[in-house]
Amino acid sequence: MPLVGNPAPDFKIQSTRNLETLKDNVSLADYKGKWLVLFFYPMDFTFVCPTEIIAFSDRINDFKEIDAEVLGVSTDSKFSHKAWIETPVEKNGLGGIGYPLAADQTLKVSRDYDVLIEEEGVALRGLFIIDPDGILQYQVIHNLNVGRNVDETLRVIQALQTGGRCGANWRPGQGNL
Repeated sequence: MPLVGNPAPDFKIQSTRNLETLKDNVSLADYKGKWLVLFFYPMDFTFVCPTEIIAFSDRINDFKEIDAEVLGVSTDSKFSHKAWIETPVEKNGLGGIGYPLAADQTLKVSRDYDVLIEEEGVALRGLFIIDPDGILQYQVIHNLNVGRNVDETLRVIQALQTGGRCGANWRPGQGNL
């Protein structure tokens, strides 16, 4: 199980980084020097998942402003991801997003991050914040039926970036303890 404060498990998997060719893999090394929000979701064309994926995409410029990138991962194929991205929102699609989705078809990355439900072959909702040096700084894992809060993810990254102690309910612009 990945532990906060240790190097994040390495990965290299297929992705939608180049939506036209689907030939660009993504790896942890691609994000060296930047903060990475790596989040796992159960599967494409479902109900809670698109709300999260679209919410992260709607705020992608806020992540870029704090030198952070976003990568979504499920155990679906890159072809399923592409079809979902290209399907309009009103037809249960994503309608385009501002970051890639990665395909963990071997289940290795989901296992390495300890989010895999083995008997179902899908990932729990795991969210990991990895610092520019590849060190896992934050993780939260929960069950399938509740989506994550993008504002909280941004707040946590900003708190980590201060390098200091940030008390409960800390907000950007407040001092450290």
